[in-house]
Order: sequence, then structure tokens, then C-alpha cells
Amino acid sequence: MQPETVALAAGDDIMAEADTTLTAQAPAATRLPPALANLLERVKALSLQQKLAAGAALALAIALIVGLLLWSKPADYAVLFSNLDERDGGAIVTTLQQMNVPYRFSDNGSAILVPSSQVHDLRLRLAAQGLPRGGNVGFELMDNQKLGITQFAEQINYQRAVEGELARTIQNIGAVSAARVHLAIPKKTGFLRDKEKPSASVMVTLRPGRVLDEAQIAGIVHLVSSSVPELTPDRVTVVDQSGNLLTRSPDQNKGDLDAKQLAFIQELESAYVRRVESILEPIVGAGNFKAQVAVEVDFNQTELTSESYRPNPAPDQAIRSQHIEERYGGDQAPQGVPGALTNQPPVPATAPITTPEVGQGGTGTATAAPTGKRERTATINYELDRTIQHTKKALGDVRRLTVAVVINQKTETTREGVKTIPSDEELAQLEKLVQNAVGLNPTRGDSITVSGALFAGKIEEPPVPWWKRLWNDPVMVEIVREVLRYLLLAVALVIVYFGVIRPLVRTVATKAETPAPGAPTAVPPAGAEEEEEGAIVQLGTVRPGDPFERKVAELRRIAQNNPKLLANMIKEWLGTAERR
Repeated sequence: MQPETVALAAGDDIMAEADTTLTAQAPAATRLPPALANLLERVKALSLQQKLAAGAALALAIALIVGLLLWSKPADYAVLFSNLDERDGGAIVTTLQQMNVPYRFSDNGSAILVPSSQVHDLRLRLAAQGLPRGGNVGFELMDNQKLGITQFAEQINYQRAVEGELARTIQNIGAVSAARVHLAIPKKTGFLRDKEKPSASVMVTLRPGRVLDEAQIAGIVHLVSSSVPELTPDRVTVVDQSGNLLTRSPDQNKGDLDAKQLAFIQELESAYVRRVESILEPIVGAGNFKAQVAVEVDFNQTELTSESYRPNPAPDQAIRSQHIEERYGGDQAPQGVPGALTNQPPVPATAPITTPEVGQGGTGTATAAPTGKRERTATINYELDRTIQHTKKALGDVRRLTVAVVINQKTETTREGVKTIPSDEELAQLEKLVQNAVGLNPTRGDSITVSGALFAGKIEEPPVPWWKRLWNDPVMVEIVREVLRYLLLAVALVIVYFGVIRPLVRTVATKAETPAPGAPTAVPPAGAEEEEEGAIVQLGTVRPGDPFERKVAELRRIAQNNPKLLANMIKEWLGTAERR
């Protein structure tokens, strides 16, 4: 069967503005599902500008949805290294770029984040390359010594290596994040009698919220002093990143209390308070009294040596040793004035512990002395009553004790009048009980005060609103944040659907239902009822620039010559509208 060509022209609101050829055969889209085929037909009916606008809107919607999904997904990055200096950070970033590993920065660039699945692998690979170096060089500085290096340069490199190794060792302490060591080692010489001693300075950067105790500081000092010859601990200085001096000289430590001494004082005061509570609680009841104890402790170490003498005992009981020596010479002629005192033999000395010998000068009278020379020497050692006492005073002696107790004193109205409980007499008795419980010693200046006062009731705080409790709860804040994140995602999807997708679909449907101006219309020729539905009908020949009257005249001619063609076209329109 031959196709029939029909010239069809219409007005600007009905027919197309260009020559086209339509086929009456069934399109290939009919083999697709009806919904998809209908959508394709509507898309085909759009103009080029409408298709571009629809494609851009669809791409924007997809990009917005994907972006929201990626934003709602938590970041899957973990910390690779933190607290990095600029040199180590630059070396690590360069290595990551060479490995094509994505990374991020945090903490003002001092921390590097990488995908969490690669953290452990990257740490091992970077450690194989010696990263991070920590900003300190060690004995690896001596590995690449150049031939012909001077002795001075070699000594400087050795000192730098020792400083770096000490800094690395100090950084292993948990509270220290970074450390630097400076050594001042004098040059050795044999021409000076008084040699200068070496010294060292250590600067530590502590981790946030961490401090070094006295034992750790002493450990750092002895670590440095033991690593350098002739360096004593008193010539090592340790400071922190804020410039606070952490080490003290022995003279400064003498007058200060260390942490152990303060803890001992607090424990001693708590023990006295527990004594007071144990004796008052059964009497006045728990919560009806408050007790505080202040203890003044003497931590001075005192050594005392005393030597005392008592009055001598009886003379005959105080001799420890006695030695008497007598010597006699040959006969000599008497010389001198007879009877003179100087010409008489000496009288034996009479001590309080000896009795005069018979016939000797106990009474002071001279006796006849034998002729010749006579010498007598007596040595007597007396026993002394001497006491030597060496006393070493123990540390932590209580020097003074002060106790203060306040008791809840209530008032009651009785027939006799207003009565206070406990009364003044009862307070005096309680004071004696407390005094004996703590072992008060008035001779050393201890004091105690027990008084009564009306206790104020418990002040109840106003209830906190529920929304403030939720806001202060970190767990609830995190839950609300997650809910808001997904709620925002849902709102964005709704906005995209109602603001982009749905208007786009309506526009496509409207454009497909309304024929474009100048669009060709498939009109079967006269007598086409006997032909098959798949016959090709070529339409056309109204020019886009023809006047409106000519287009109307052409339509009237077609209606007069082929009324069935016009009827079939109207039926086709009606059938399409019903299917929609």
C-alpha cells in the first residue's frame, strides 16, 4: 500500500512552525512499560531548552541529595599523629601525598587525620621512614660523619646527640609531650686549678591537665645528671612550657612542706575529727554538730646532746685511782737556820679523804726529819658524776592542737519558759568529753571551743527545667544532634521533591498534552479506513511564514475534501485524552 501525502496547515496555536514528517506506525517506545513509554513520549515533546532546563534541575536535585547524604554520614577519619611541630608535619604531609592518601588537619594544624582504616598501616610505614622525628636528633647524627671533620665540630655533634637522646627519653614520661635539653659542658684544660662544673637545663611541655610530681621531677634531674660526667643534680634546672621553675635548691626545700607532709597533716586532722564525731554522734545525733581540728606539726629534725654534773659524793667514796711515790736521797749535813720553817721536811698533804699519819704534821707542828733528801709525789683521781644525753627528735611532732565544735542548739517553749537544748551546762560537759577524746594538752598551748547555734535548714535549689537538664546532658545533646541531622535531610528531600521534581513532572505533562505551534499532525488520507494502522502518512506543506488566513483556508479545504481524515484526527485526540 502506497503512503498518501496530505498538506496540513494550522494557526500558530495549533500547528507547528516547521515541516515535519510523522509516521502513523507504532513507535518503538510502546514495547516499554506504559508508564515509562508515556514519560519518554512526554520528554520527546519538550523543546531543546526545556530538556536542558529539566536535565539541569534533575542534576541539581541529585547533587543536593548526594551532598546531604554525605554530610549526614559521620566523618570516617582518625588521628594519625598529634602535637606535631612544623618540620615533622611537613615531612608527614609530603609522604602522604606521595602515597596518594587523603588527609585532613585539626587542632590548628598540629594534628593530622587520615581514613580510620589506614591509621595503623600508615603509622608503621611512616615509622619505617623515621617519622615523626620529634624535633630532636640523636646518635644518628654521628652516622654520617664527613671525612676530615674538625674536633670541635665532632664535639658539638656529640653534645647535640646526647641532648637529643635525653630529650627522647624524657618524652617517654606520660605527662610530658615534648622536651628539650641544653647542656653546658666546659672545655677540658690542664692549666686551670679550679675547673668549671657542667650544668644542664631541661624544658618540658606537659600534656593538657597533667602535672609532674616531686618524684618525677627528681627522676628527670637524676637522669640528666647521671648521663653527663661530673654533673651533679644541684646543677640541673627543669622548667615547664609556662616558664615555671620545677626544681628547687636544697636551701629552698628546707623551709617548705612537701606533698607527703601536707598529706600527713590532713590525715592527722581527719583522725581527730573522727574521734570527735564518734563521741558526739550518739549524744546529739548525726547532722546536729560540726567539728574542725587544726593541727600544727613540727617537721624540724632536732638532735640534742647534753652533759650534766651532779654534786660530788662523800670524799672517801669518790676516789677512782690513787698513786703515791716517795724518794729518799743520801745523808747531808744540816744547812740553813736551825728551826726555820724552810729548813724543816715537808709535811705530807692531808686530803679530805685521807687521815694524818701517826707522827706527821696533821696538826701543823714540825717533827724531826731524817737526815738526807726525801721526795714524795701523790696522784689522786676522783670519780665525777657526769651525765651525757643525746636526743634525736622525731619528725611530725604535734606542736599545737586547736579544736572547734558547733552544736545545733534548739529552743523549746515549756511551762517554765523558753528552754535551749542542749543547755550551757550540757555544752560544758560535751567540751570536757571532746577535750579528753582528742587528748588536749593545755601546757603546749592547745585550745578548744564548743558552742551552740541554731542550724539553718537545708536550702532546696529550684527545680531545673527539663530542657535545661537535656541541654546539659552530653548524651541527650548527641541524640538530638543526630535526630536534627536526619530531620534536616528529610526536609531537604521534601523540598527537592515538591520544589523541583514535582513541578518538573507537571511541566513535562503539560507540554506533552499541548501541541507545539507548527507541529505536524498525523491525518489519515481519504479512504484510509481500509488501510492498516501502520501506514505512513506524510503531512505538510504549510510554510511557517504563511498568513493565518491561508492556514485557515487550507484547513477548510482539507475538511471539505477529506472529512473522514479530520474526524479520525479528532478521535485520535479524544482517545489520547481518555488514556491520560
